[in-house]
Amino acid sequence: MSSPAARAFDALCETYQRRVSPRKGFSCAHRVAHGGDSCSGAVRELVRRRGVLGGAVPSALRFLACYRAASLLMATDVRGVCCCGPIPIPFRF
Repeated sequence: MSSPAARAFDALCETYQRRVSPRKGFSCAHRVAHGGDSCSGAVRELVRRRGVLGGAVPSALRFLACYRAASLLMATDVRGVCCCGPIPIPFRF
């Protein structure tokens, strides 16, 4: 059974994925560059498996990888991606 903190984190991630992410106007750079889960999906799974504290370092590493993917994509014609990178794309609500 997961901890209350992990369940709260999971509920926040689910809300983000269902309500905010579809409306924000850009995609996860890591998913665009490498395929697979978005950062929110990957971090959500990490916290499910390892708990909030156990997932902290792997989550930080994932966000660093996403930042690097955003930097890589900035040098290409791919637009509409952002994650910790300086890509100025406004939110749309």
